[in-house]
Amino acid sequence: MAATRRRKVSIVQRRSRLVVAVLATILAVSAGCTVPSFAPNGSGEARRAPSSSSSAQAGTADWRPCPEVPQQLVGQGAPGMTYDCADVEVPRDWNNSGSGETYSISLIRIRSSKQQGRTGSLLINPGGPGGSGVETAVYLSFGEAFGGLPAEVTNKFDVIGFDPRGVGRSDPVKCISPADQDASFAAPPDPASLEQFNQLVELNKRIATSCGSKYGDQLPLFSTEQAARDMDSLRKAVGDDKLTYLGFSYGTLLGATYAQLFPQNVRAMVLDGAVDPKENFVEGSESQAKGFERAFTNFTNWCKATADKCPIAPDARKAVTDAISSAATKPVAGSDGRQATSGWIFVAVISSLYTESGWAKLAGAIAQLKEGNARGVFSLADQYAERKPDGTYSNLFDANLAVNCADTDDAPTLDEIRRLQGEWRAKYPLFGGALAVGMLPCAVWPGKRDPYPAGPAKDAPPIVVVGTTGDPATPYENTADLASMLGVGHVLTWEGEGHTAYPSTPCIVNAVDAYLIDLKVPQEGLRCPAK
Repeated sequence: MAATRRRKVSIVQRRSRLVVAVLATILAVSAGCTVPSFAPNGSGEARRAPSSSSSAQAGTADWRPCPEVPQQLVGQGAPGMTYDCADVEVPRDWNNSGSGETYSISLIRIRSSKQQGRTGSLLINPGGPGGSGVETAVYLSFGEAFGGLPAEVTNKFDVIGFDPRGVGRSDPVKCISPADQDASFAAPPDPASLEQFNQLVELNKRIATSCGSKYGDQLPLFSTEQAARDMDSLRKAVGDDKLTYLGFSYGTLLGATYAQLFPQNVRAMVLDGAVDPKENFVEGSESQAKGFERAFTNFTNWCKATADKCPIAPDARKAVTDAISSAATKPVAGSDGRQATSGWIFVAVISSLYTESGWAKLAGAIAQLKEGNARGVFSLADQYAERKPDGTYSNLFDANLAVNCADTDDAPTLDEIRRLQGEWRAKYPLFGGALAVGMLPCAVWPGKRDPYPAGPAKDAPPIVVVGTTGDPATPYENTADLASMLGVGHVLTWEGEGHTAYPSTPCIVNAVDAYLIDLKVPQEGLRCPAK
């Protein structure tokens, strides 16, 4: 499944997820704790709180203490923070809300002991789709020193993380077997022969059939618009008159959809790593191919300029492409028996481009691979895939497919995908063919579709849209496009590398915090330096 994501998926392993790995490692060292194996990868197993203590009547949040959540994820809670959890029932289908059928949305509320003059709640979505907002909120609660939220924000807001419908702890979608997930990630990312292409088509059809057989008529109910309507229930459940929201990557699409549906219910909204809702499926996929190709070129330029830090210098592109080509016939065996196929190497490359700090890891992994050691490749790839040491996966990609394909009513045909594969490979040598093939899952998806709106957020207050010039997954060009579409968007630029910007530098932090806390819109055209 190395290339099954479209533009709003942000190829999933967003920048904040890699920060999580660093955070977990630092905490383990500083606190002498053993970090669970799933902590750097995200959710691991979906863990729901007992319904008898956390579920409540529709539209209400019955909070209960849940210190076990940060304990499970990191080994401890953040100093001075309390953790409470709740489940909120929402209609399965907002177009038929009287049916009585519901999904349970899992929330966590994190409150600082230093909070004074509380402004309200800050609702957070980390992206994906499929990323756990519950877990992201926990990681962000450890503060700015660990890549989390600044004290200025946690002193004013309750931090609310939520898992959208079908994700993590919220009635999770699970319909892809570990064997099929392994096969997807291991498959050639850009199958050259028609035989290889057809084998990938059959694999995607098998996955689609499995999900269709299990969920049937529910499949369109995992759409972004349904989830955005859930967010208004969450706003009410936490007691806020208006929504303050921080959305990363796919979370920008979720936020933009909310702003169009409920513009008068928005207090403040930061959309970081913008998805452009106006792009059709093909346009969005090509945009992402362009973004990753540009980010990979930036990585190769870094290698050439800092050869002392890059063991595959001076020609990093050749080293990576040679590794992928060699793996097609002579893959290196990993310690767990897996073969480091071209697919797994490609996933490792994707994973490494989400942060600038991932560049050195990729260079090291490719150098090790040449020596017969696949450990670095599988470390990067498994982090991205949320694959655990026992060979099982979180439900990240199950939810990812369910949401993306529910949203998509304009997927190309198999013949069109095959044609685009060749055209895009010529324009974007490493990523073009793979991102074209990445449209296969929704081309064979069995469920009905429920596309999201793409228009202005009329009567909404100013919305801050943050973009990173070197972003691979949500290319910088999307930033102004989303701001323009909403009609109330204001662009804030970070001239950095990696996926998403907040909270990367003091310039970005100061601008976003002033907006979230005091509703001070950043200076028009503000560009923050990389360092």
